[in-house]
Amino acid sequence: VQLQASGGGSVQAGGSLRLSCAASGHSFRSYSLGWFRQAPGQEREFVAYISSSGSSTAYADSVKSRFTISKDNAKYTGYLQMSSLKPEDTGVYYCAAQTSSVGFQHRNNWGYWGQGTQVTVSS
Repeated sequence: VQLQASGGGSVQAGGSLRLSCAASGHSFRSYSLGWFRQAPGQEREFVAYISSSGSSTAYADSVKSRFTISKDNAKYTGYLQMSSLKPEDTGVYYCAAQTSSVGFQHRNNWGYWGQGTQVTVSS
């Protein structure tokens, strides 16, 4: 599966953005989807996860209750709705896909990655 992330931009603290992850290739409904982010000089970290069917989700503590992950299998697209953004949310956001749900918090378990989209939150 090929992934392309989009929707990043620059917003002020407290604002919102919706990221999209467009997929092509193999059946998108067979893949769970994740979002990771990487700030300058930092390691890529887990943000959110959704199972292949969309019935199960998980979030990093730092974004819980502010971010919502979703997946539209018919449109081959995943989303990350981000609200109440903070300056510490700044970074490059990557979507990723895998055919299982094992160890979804660890980036090494994800086999497919999009190219990343920049999110900048100013105070």
